[in-house]
Amino acid sequence: MHRIRVLIGTALVAGAILSVPSPAMAKAGEVIITGNCSGRADWKLKVTPDNGRWEVEFEVDSNRVGQTWRVRILDNGVLRYNQLKTTVAPSGSFTARKIIGNMAGTDNIVARARNVNSGQLCVGKVSV
Repeated sequence: MHRIRVLIGTALVAGAILSVPSPAMAKAGEVIITGNCSGRADWKLKVTPDNGRWEVEFEVDSNRVGQTWRVRILDNGVLRYNQLKTTVAPSGSFTARKIIGNMAGTDNIVARARNVNSGQLCVGKVSV
């Protein structure tokens, strides 16, 4: 019975160690959030420090190739990115990337994508 308890305890400790993210898995200060769009698509917003600026990546995955989306990225209400993006094979997704200045105080970053045909909306918000 004691041997079973030792094995279970060892397995629990090993599982806890393996589940902790390592520095190689994420950069220091990086923030990643995910969510669902108003339809069947999903989004991911990643903000990473980059030499005193922010690298902002907004990914939308609709699993459909050829969809056109209007993408906007705002920082404290200031428009920093405004482009059309098209979902591509094989995953039916796109990524919008922009490096923006780090404004004084908290940066409230909002990434928004709207499917120009269906109106489906994806919105991610993060404060850094």
